[in-house]
Amino acid sequence: MAVRATVGRFPIDPDALESSGVPWGVTLTPFAARDENGNPPLYGSDGHLLPRCENCWAYYNTFCEQEQWAWTCSLCGTLNGLPSEAVSRYSRPQSCPENTSSFVDLELPMEGNEEEAMQARPVYVAAVDLSSSEEFLELIKSALLAALEALGPGSLFGLATFSHKIGLYDVQGPVPVVKNVFIPPDVDDTLPMELEDVMPLLSFLAPVETCKDRIASALEALRPTNSWERTTAAGQGLDGVLLGGRGFGLAMDALFNYLSSEYGSTFALARVFAFLSGPPDFGAGQLDTRRYGEQYASKGEDADRALLPEQTPFYKDLAAVAVQAGVCVDLFAITNEYTDLASLKFLSIESGGSLFLYSNTDDSTLPQDMYRMLSRPYAFNCILRLRTSSEFKTGHSYGHFFPDPQYEDVQHIICCDSYATYAYDFDFANNVGFSRHTSEPPMLQIAFQYTVVVPPEELLNSASSSPSRNKYSLKRRLRIRTLQFGTARNITELYDSVDPEAVLSILVHKVISASLEQGVREGRTLLHDWLVILTAQYNDACKLVQYDHGSSTAARIDIALSQCPQLQPLPRLVFALLRNQLLRFHEEGVHPDYRIYLQCLFSALEPSSLHRAIYPLLTSYATPDKQAFPRHSLSRAALITSGSPIFFLDAFTTLIVFYSSTADPSLPYPPPHDCLLRTTINKLKQERSITPRLIFLKGGQDDCTSFENYLIEEQDVDGSGFTSMMGFVSFLEEISQSVIEYMK
Repeated sequence: MAVRATVGRFPIDPDALESSGVPWGVTLTPFAARDENGNPPLYGSDGHLLPRCENCWAYYNTFCEQEQWAWTCSLCGTLNGLPSEAVSRYSRPQSCPENTSSFVDLELPMEGNEEEAMQARPVYVAAVDLSSSEEFLELIKSALLAALEALGPGSLFGLATFSHKIGLYDVQGPVPVVKNVFIPPDVDDTLPMELEDVMPLLSFLAPVETCKDRIASALEALRPTNSWERTTAAGQGLDGVLLGGRGFGLAMDALFNYLSSEYGSTFALARVFAFLSGPPDFGAGQLDTRRYGEQYASKGEDADRALLPEQTPFYKDLAAVAVQAGVCVDLFAITNEYTDLASLKFLSIESGGSLFLYSNTDDSTLPQDMYRMLSRPYAFNCILRLRTSSEFKTGHSYGHFFPDPQYEDVQHIICCDSYATYAYDFDFANNVGFSRHTSEPPMLQIAFQYTVVVPPEELLNSASSSPSRNKYSLKRRLRIRTLQFGTARNITELYDSVDPEAVLSILVHKVISASLEQGVREGRTLLHDWLVILTAQYNDACKLVQYDHGSSTAARIDIALSQCPQLQPLPRLVFALLRNQLLRFHEEGVHPDYRIYLQCLFSALEPSSLHRAIYPLLTSYATPDKQAFPRHSLSRAALITSGSPIFFLDAFTTLIVFYSSTADPSLPYPPPHDCLLRTTINKLKQERSITPRLIFLKGGQDDCTSFENYLIEEQDVDGSGFTSMMGFVSFLEEISQSVIEYMK
């Protein structure tokens, strides 16, 4: 459980918070195996016996004062009695994890029938779009074959297809059999029969270890529905145009209801992989993609605002059905046509799944992403609760979860892997703030209750073929992290404790929220104004503003924040964020689906990864085996002045190796597999939550536009002439002028 605060020392009171200009909050990666310093939790049992405060319900922890029969809550100061079993346990404090570590992971007893509750089989269902091309299906086949290799024995797998009909595959017999049910074209109609009546669910869900070959055969047999089939099913439009044939909405609804009958008995979590080659355009849940196009010019609508909200509540409502059925949805859109991910995204983000977008099949990393996603551990049926000491409280919470309808500050997460990150910002509970003379510093406690699937012991110890080898066990656990923070005695102490990457995370969440509610323009304005205010507050607090001859217009502003190393990265990060496609204007050629994809990706990344995605790291190499400089600014000037022949750019989703046109021809190209540069690349790829694309470019020979587009600090790099395209130096000058205006 990694926790990163925007400031290591909290502001002392609301005035200090206001005058600093720095957002106050934390980012949280609850299922990370270690904390932000690399320390693992202390494991133990009997989590249900952990004492809790009668007033605020916080858990007993190492910061609590303990007497023989009582303990004082470190968050709210309440004196609580200790039950007799706790008294005897705590008479041997070293035997209890909660007495020796503030970061613990404790086993909980399973609820309900012990035998049933402890047994489960992981369930995975692929839903494949047949209203697609041969190339699309070839990519999906490769991805699902990779997925089958990642799934452990005991897993159940189901293959379904959708177009103008839903296909269910039974792969447990000698020959794969598909049964179809037609989707009615009307948006208000439902399926003529339940999927359970088409094929019993346990015929559809096949054991992977015994049916892998037959699943592969079924995949090989997948073919796109031809245009005659689709036209016949959908009917012709008045002008002879095909009305549609991708009945995605009703297919998902039917699948969730199909699976829900076995939720809690056959499976505790089912994952549905939905593969789309275009927008749903048939039956219930069809989307009108005509809203993307030239109509904005005639209607005078703000495209940046109109394409961000969902056009129908259908998929948000459907996400609630998935959650109730214990289903996590991973959505894979492989298309360059407008698919309206603004409407579809709720299926994945509210069910704890991921949203992937690939613009084409040629260089798609889908098979690697599938394998990577299924190979890493994940928790499910999670409950996340953040508690604070009484002087402050949580303001907004951000991330891919759904809030508890009854309890404040409680979030439910259907599926959570070790990368999934959430964020909170804080407010003071009153005008007093933290007392300057007390021994009770600010406290934060995170409780994360979750379930994991544990493989059978036989699989770990031997190649036993006993019947029990298929039985996976469920373990319920409670992970608790309690943190104590200092307070800043003055503004300098607060600025010196800033974590710029955590600040960037909170800012990204805030501008995404502003964009969704009020449009991209408003998100950009919020970010720009924040940097102006921070710079003004910093200059004012450090008493740095100098006026030439009493003229405020000639005031010299320290725009580089040079007296505070922790603040110095922020202007560059804000500049890069304003240049990112997340916040570029619609008329600059940003595809609305790509913007939604970035929103979903960025709002789940931990701070260091987000930093890399917003402001890529550019390093240089003298040879493939020798690094020259560890970091360059993103400008052509940096390339020229360094004199290095090889550059490596890490932009999180893309890795580029660039050989300059002046590089010695004797340098091996591309770099050999056993060199330092390749080792660095392989290590980065292993650590990523998604598979980055790797590109090799040679200056003077290849089209290097993809590399040059990342050199954002140049003045008007792409020649587009948009005002947002100013270089970094011009940007700082513009901010400086805005600060002078603000401080007048």
